[in-house]
Amino acid sequence: MSTHLLAAALDAAERGWHVFPLRPADKRPALHGESVCPLIGDCAGGHRKWEDRATIDPDRIRRAWADRPFNIGIATGPSGLVVIDLDMPKPKNSKGTPSGVTTFGALCERAGQAVPTTYRTRTASGGHHLYFTAPPGARLANSAGRLGKLIDTRAHGGYVVAAGSFTATGPYTVTDPTPPAPLPEWLYAVLAPRQPSRGLVAVPSSSKASRYAAAALRAETATVRASQVGERDWTLLSAARALGRFISWGDLPRSVVEEALQEAGESAGLSSRQCRSTVRSGLNWSIARNPQRRTA
Repeated sequence: MSTHLLAAALDAAERGWHVFPLRPADKRPALHGESVCPLIGDCAGGHRKWEDRATIDPDRIRRAWADRPFNIGIATGPSGLVVIDLDMPKPKNSKGTPSGVTTFGALCERAGQAVPTTYRTRTASGGHHLYFTAPPGARLANSAGRLGKLIDTRAHGGYVVAAGSFTATGPYTVTDPTPPAPLPEWLYAVLAPRQPSRGLVAVPSSSKASRYAAAALRAETATVRASQVGERDWTLLSAARALGRFISWGDLPRSVVEEALQEAGESAGLSSRQCRSTVRSGLNWSIARNPQRRTA
């Protein structure tokens, strides 16, 4: 088994993915924590966390996997990856709860997009990991539920369990070996940080700004339509806060955003009055915090 895991770790490194050992048959890092750091070796200059110690060096990988059947972690940030984690409902909560795969498919459909073809693995629990290359210059963080229930993302500060690993629940296997595709713009529009740095920023080309704004509008309204009971009002408020910046920047008319969010909120089951109040509150909050752009 150690030979199999070593081969899988080296295969990931050949793809340019930075790997580090996870505990055998487990998903947790096998590296020591800061509180017990011996401050020697890699940590001679101070404790280095698993993201800093992840590597593509085949010699280091061979040494690490020489004696024990470590599972394989891929540090998504250093690897330039954004991985969408489509999870399965917990067995005790599975009745009537769609899986992350189902929710993501519905999100794509409502956004007018096909489910992306990209490198995909099946997780030990039966979920799926979709691997994408991160947009150049972007620094996305991890997210939980931003794309929908049972959908998380891993980017900077995160890791995923690589194919070839296994737990008591089952193995991690490749289901589509297609090289990772670039993260689609409409997904990036949802996952991008929602609070830009303060101060005026130069406007990118109008065509690019409009494209991103339109993608964000489609993605946010799709998320609202797919929201579940108990999450709908907050999802609508979050969408309004995310889209208000495009109004402030002149990329979208307020009337267009209000109409789209109103329709999405009502489609999700909210009342017309509640939608109007939530959308107004979210847009006003965002516009007040996002200064107008200054032309370059």
